[in-house]
Amino acid sequence: MKKQHFLCFSLVLLLCLCGFCGCGSAKSSDGLTRITLNEVAHSIFYAPMYVAIEEGYFEEEGIDLELVTGFGADKTMTALLTGEADIGFMGSESTIYTYVGGTDDYAVNFAQLTQRAGNFLVSREPIDNFTWDMLIGADVLGGRAGGMPEMVFEYILIKNNIDPAQDLSIDQSIDFGSTAAAFSGGQGDFTVEFEPHATALEEKGDGYVVASLGEDSGYVPYTAFSAKKSYIEANPELIQAFTNALQKGMDYCNSHSPEEIAAVIQPQFSETGADTLTTIVARYHEQDTWKTDLVFTQEAFDLLQNILMESGVLEEPVPYEDLVNTDFATQAKP
Repeated sequence: MKKQHFLCFSLVLLLCLCGFCGCGSAKSSDGLTRITLNEVAHSIFYAPMYVAIEEGYFEEEGIDLELVTGFGADKTMTALLTGEADIGFMGSESTIYTYVGGTDDYAVNFAQLTQRAGNFLVSREPIDNFTWDMLIGADVLGGRAGGMPEMVFEYILIKNNIDPAQDLSIDQSIDFGSTAAAFSGGQGDFTVEFEPHATALEEKGDGYVVASLGEDSGYVPYTAFSAKKSYIEANPELIQAFTNALQKGMDYCNSHSPEEIAAVIQPQFSETGADTLTTIVARYHEQDTWKTDLVFTQEAFDLLQNILMESGVLEEPVPYEDLVNTDFATQAKP
């Protein structure tokens, strides 16, 4: 697992040495500053960011935001380090991997968005009183080795005295976003799914949500925004403006109902019906998914590193002060 993961990020580093140039902070025709944001996935889980987009908070802060979906933390980090993106949004474990890999101009986390896992365990049959030991001997469709979804899943198993390598079979071979289709096609006894796939499986009668990984893992720094150290040093006012816009989106989600949040972000998820979207937002809202501020604390960072070390992808801790900058989130706090 560890060798595979560092091979991936070694390729990222090789690309960075091959002459890619950084994104510029160009002005658009209306005087706004263009920022390219690469998100790891396009998910209702990240509702505060989409609220900030749809409510015009980035424009209020002088930013013309271009949103690109990377479809995987490795791809998002590649875009960030090669200059295809100014800011990356992904699991902050990726910043640790590149730092350990020896990147000089490494990515620094400056704002944390989610504080719980956003995926759910789906069973083929309804289970009224699910307990994690029911997975012993089961076949489960999991996530990419070294990624936060899989590591948090294994973290929960270990908390429940279940050995992820010995007590069940976890299939990590299926591409991100394809596990729900594989489950509908008959693979696995359980699957670990983000929304809207978990709810879609329920609506089709192909599966039933039996547990929330966000509730059972507790508070975990699941996703954060990061930029290269050099970009932050060169553009502190722009990073502050970006963080201010995010905080406005966070404030909205913490002061409005799931129905109101769903209505605002509907244009981002036009393929999802209003009722389904509201159901999903309510599910995330009720489990306290989003922080009230964007400050990435040392306590949260230490917990993340403990999860990485328990998963065997990190040998020893890295310095919090190198990989986290809380100045911008602290100034944006309400």
